[in-house]
Amino acid sequence: MNEDFTFSHVTGGFDTHIQKSIRNYDQLLDDVVALSRYFVEDKTNIVDVGCSTGKLTDMLFQGNHDHCKNANYTGVEIADGFRKALEARKKFKFFHGDVQDYIFENCSLVTSLFTLQFIPKKDRQKVLTKIYQGLNLGGAFIFAEKITCDNPMIQDMLTFNYYDFKNKNFVSNEIMQKEKLLRHMLKPNTWDEIKTQAMSAGFSKIDRFWQNHTFIGAIAIK
Repeated sequence: MNEDFTFSHVTGGFDTHIQKSIRNYDQLLDDVVALSRYFVEDKTNIVDVGCSTGKLTDMLFQGNHDHCKNANYTGVEIADGFRKALEARKKFKFFHGDVQDYIFENCSLVTSLFTLQFIPKKDRQKVLTKIYQGLNLGGAFIFAEKITCDNPMIQDMLTFNYYDFKNKNFVSNEIMQKEKLLRHMLKPNTWDEIKTQAMSAGFSKIDRFWQNHTFIGAIAIK
């Protein structure tokens, strides 16, 4: 496995890898697309932060094109390993670079699946504020993150239950290798910390809509 936190070079492809790593990941994607139909509007921008291969970005286009044919879709991705896959997709634009350098404007929807957790904690508030400021009134930020639990006993229970799930798809050495690789990259927050940061950015309406083990999906509305 290439030591790249995006896992863009994993055997079998990134999309297959993350589906095997997060239980009910496909259902999360379906939920995001279903929720997006409440917010996507014509002549506005829809931005998918950390879009990886562009799978979700394409699903958002397919899920809203029937009623919003003039919406604009952009995938933001910093990893070089996804460039070829993204350049092959013709239905949306691709910004290759750091999300901190991207200008959010006229957005009816911004999505981000398991991306903020890899941004240095000192920079997350700034990113959330940029997203909020770039959203139109009534627009939404739909995101998913890995969290840490407030209670250590529940944290242990969910962690080992998650390892039991991963053992169905990966050998123990692969699981531990990934855990070691992510130590200095993955910096999860608690749900309360995430909610506080979102509210500090300006969001007043925020709640969870999906959870599996310590992975959560949430929506914040401007």
